[in-house]
Amino acid sequence: MLKYILRVLIFVVFISLSLYANEYKEIVNVKLKKDVHKKILVKYGKNEKLFKFRWTLYTDGGLVILRSYDRIVGQNILYDKLKSRSFRVELMTRGGSHYAVPYILVKFIEFDYKTDEAIFQLFLSDTHSKVRLEYLKQEN
Repeated sequence: MLKYILRVLIFVVFISLSLYANEYKEIVNVKLKKDVHKKILVKYGKNEKLFKFRWTLYTDGGLVILRSYDRIVGQNILYDKLKSRSFRVELMTRGGSHYAVPYILVKFIEFDYKTDEAIFQLFLSDTHSKVRLEYLKQEN
C-alpha cells in the first residue's frame, strides 16, 4: 500500500512540475555585434511599442547594454559568469486585468571572441497570450 501511495505521489509531482516548468511562451537566440540594434515590435490590442537594445562595451566579463521600451531608456551591465546575467522588461502596465504582466527577459549567454558578438537568449513570458512579438531587421 505504501509503495502504491508513493508511486502516485511521485507521478503527481512530475505532472505538476511539467505543467509549470515552462512559463515562457517563446525563446529566441540572438547574436549581436557592437552597436547593432536589436529591434522588436511589441503588439497587444491596438498598441504597438518598440523594444530595442544594443551593447556598447565588453570588458572583464561585463557587457554594457543600452535599452529602450516605449520611450523609457535604461542601461544594464550583464556578466557572463555571475548571477546578474539578465534584465527584465515589462511589456504592459500593471493594474486591472493585468496582474501577471507579460515581459521579455534578456539573458546574456556568452561573448564570442572569434566573431566579436554577444550571444543572448530572449524569453517571452505571457501566460494569457496577449502579446505578439515581431522581430525587426537588425541595423547599426
